[in-house]
Amino acid sequence: MKIVVIGGTGLIGSKTVERLRQKGHEVIAASPNSGVNTITGDGLAAALEGAEVVLDLANSPSFEDKAVLEFFEISGRNLLAAEKIAGVKHHIALSVVGTERLQDSGYFRGKLAQEKLIKASGIPYTIVHSTQFMEFLNGIAQSGTIGQTVRLSPAFVQPIASDDVADAMADVALSPPANATIEISGPERARLSELVARYLKAMKDPRTVEADPEAKYFGVRLNDHSLVSDDNPRLGSITFEQWFAKSAQPK
Repeated sequence: MKIVVIGGTGLIGSKTVERLRQKGHEVIAASPNSGVNTITGDGLAAALEGAEVVLDLANSPSFEDKAVLEFFEISGRNLLAAEKIAGVKHHIALSVVGTERLQDSGYFRGKLAQEKLIKASGIPYTIVHSTQFMEFLNGIAQSGTIGQTVRLSPAFVQPIASDDVADAMADVALSPPANATIEISGPERARLSELVARYLKAMKDPRTVEADPEAKYFGVRLNDHSLVSDDNPRLGSITFEQWFAKSAQPK
């Protein structure tokens, strides 16, 4: 069948496209670089013609509160309207575990707005809530860095490798719509401050990590339930050590 992957050239998108093509499906990797823009609407109708499934894996280019909300609302409205005209049978979106619990953050307010549009659209859907990607550990470290110290919350996280996310997204694309939210998570739970300390040590990074319960995670104060799934998630198989050995060795 024809499957359109919005954000098909990004981290998760490119890997999901590869997996679906290997299974013999016609897959359009849609992005502004390929002439498909969900904000302006350019190229949307042509890309969606004849498509049965659409995966929305696009992310906002800006994390500023107003910009991120506008991105997810405008992109979501344009995409869902075009899907209705094209007769798309399954809309899939990748979102974040804890979105509804983290509404002090403009980013998560944007994601929740996106999810509400999907649920109200009338198009059969599956929303996939994922825990944080292991590939973002460096960015998380940067966000808490002052000088040579990284201040991070000791709240629990259960990060997932992008390869496991792509496996899950490809499986969802080939399954019937759940008309619900499902969750995916990494195989191991750890404290954020401790995991980032392990990552920096493995990277031979001289920074030290200080656990601080008041430290905010992209604007939000965390607790032990904020970023983890207790709702029987699908678990990835790639551990932190396996991911690091394959993907994150110091250059």
